[in-house]
Amino acid sequence: MEKYPFPFYFYIVTNQNRTVLYCGMTNNLPVRLNEHENSAGISKTFTGRYNCHYLVYYEGFDFVVDAIRREKEVKRWSRMKKELLINSLNSEWKFLNDQEAFDRRGISGTSL
Repeated sequence: MEKYPFPFYFYIVTNQNRTVLYCGMTNNLPVRLNEHENSAGISKTFTGRYNCHYLVYYEGFDFVVDAIRREKEVKRWSRMKKELLINSLNSEWKFLNDQEAFDRRGISGTSL
């Protein structure tokens, strides 16, 4: 199975202590995660300032508009609702950066 089989992704990263969440979308998840990791400690970016580069959740999409829509939707959610979303897939909040991919094609149609 290809590790990142979709052309677009919505994702959530956190810091080492899992106290800060950042939601984003990308067309290349491995490259984007590397960019977040390389910005750690750089105060000009949110993820750099708060050292958010640990992947805890992601969804794959075939169309960019769907990934953007999902990002905008989840960014408006409360912290508690975002935690419920993460827990639905990754209840231990393991860092998924180097884990095998999972198919999240259908999740964008759900609502919490």
